[in-house]
Amino acid sequence: MKLSELAIGATAVVREFPKAGAAFLRLREMGLVAGTRVTLIRTAPLGDPLEIKVRGYHLTLRKSEAEHVLVDPAA
Repeated sequence: MKLSELAIGATAVVREFPKAGAAFLRLREMGLVAGTRVTLIRTAPLGDPLEIKVRGYHLTLRKSEAEHVLVDPAA
């Protein structure tokens, strides 16, 4: 499932992350890597951007960026 498809309040584990592009390098540097737990906190009224909680802080992503991050729902 894509990170952009996660329900509000749901937690997931990052499974796969693209390894190319400046935006993805920036996200990896902020701690969004494979195996990391993330929680979708909220979305903007029109669905873009998304706010996630990762490693104890809140990070805002464009929906187009979140569509490239694959996650597995956490139990």
